[in-house]
Amino acid sequence: MTQHEQLNKLVANLTVLYTKLHSFHWYVKGSSFYTLHEVFEKYYDHVTETLDEVAERFLAIGGRPVSTLKGALEIATIKEATEKETTVEMVAAVLADFELLIADASALIEVSEDANDQGTADLALGLKTELEKNVWMLKAYLDR
Repeated sequence: MTQHEQLNKLVANLTVLYTKLHSFHWYVKGSSFYTLHEVFEKYYDHVTETLDEVAERFLAIGGRPVSTLKGALEIATIKEATEKETTVEMVAAVLADFELLIADASALIEVSEDANDQGTADLALGLKTELEKNVWMLKAYLDR
């Protein structure tokens, strides 16, 4: 995958994840409601910032980030929420999505370094580092 394709995949995945996290924020129930309601909000706020940073970096290096929901869904490997997930399924889905984004970020680091684009590689490394911390916390929540 080229650097531009990898960036567009990351933009698409972040776009779908943003909507999915809102769904989980709205539909979470049970004894963990307050905690997870706040966590999902924190995550979608962070995804908003990250999406903007990634898309603007893509534009800065001459790319054209996907900007429609239809386009994002065609490219994304993250799946939409079903609105029927249990609380545990929600957390497990976010964990899986974050792990997928770590793989995306790793691939972006590699193609960016090959292209001698340290700025994009650094952006992807920061994202990967943040996601790895979140994965650790979600695994602890799920006792994995």
